[in-house]
Amino acid sequence: MSDSSIDAGQLDWAKGDGLLPAIVQHWQSGEVLMLGYMNAEALAETQRSGHVTFHSRSKNRLWTKGESSGHVLQLKSIRVDCDADTLLVQADPHGPTCHTGTSSCFGNAVRSPLGFLAELDTLVAQRHADRPEGSYTTSLFEGGIRRMAQKVGEEGVETALAAVAQDDAELLGEAADLIFHLTVVLRARGLSLGDVAGLLAERHAAR
Repeated sequence: MSDSSIDAGQLDWAKGDGLLPAIVQHWQSGEVLMLGYMNAEALAETQRSGHVTFHSRSKNRLWTKGESSGHVLQLKSIRVDCDADTLLVQADPHGPTCHTGTSSCFGNAVRSPLGFLAELDTLVAQRHADRPEGSYTTSLFEGGIRRMAQKVGEEGVETALAAVAQDDAELLGEAADLIFHLTVVLRARGLSLGDVAGLLAERHAAR
């Protein structure tokens, strides 16, 4: 169930003496970011504030992730497992989750290679909004949709040629260029790689 429909009274608080483990997952990439514990108060505060909040067992108080560092976890959804004794929190991390500087408290090695596409999507969206000077992505956006579309066409042709006449390294390089420029042109039209993935999933489900 989602965060808007969770009834705290239906959760099995007794099993963990008033605490439920809360697994935090990146809402786009699926990367596991951290594990914390919530009591009923922490769950209510998370839903109220939109920032993931835990019960700190060492400090014996509520603790909002990022309250000192600013690296908050913006709530996207909360789901409950089949036994009603574990929470799955999907969040948008504002900065590294771990105090060591890694994106996950389990180390960067847990990140799925495909999960990076979600990070790329987010980065391109940020570039579109901020338009930092000196950024190649900014220059693409400011060049207009026709120039972006031209780049997608060029990279598509180069990828096809690499598939026929070049080695794996060249093919991978051209494919990476194609995906990047496709991400940019999608963003310019108000779309994302997430939208493409959603359509692919719909097509697969309809088979």
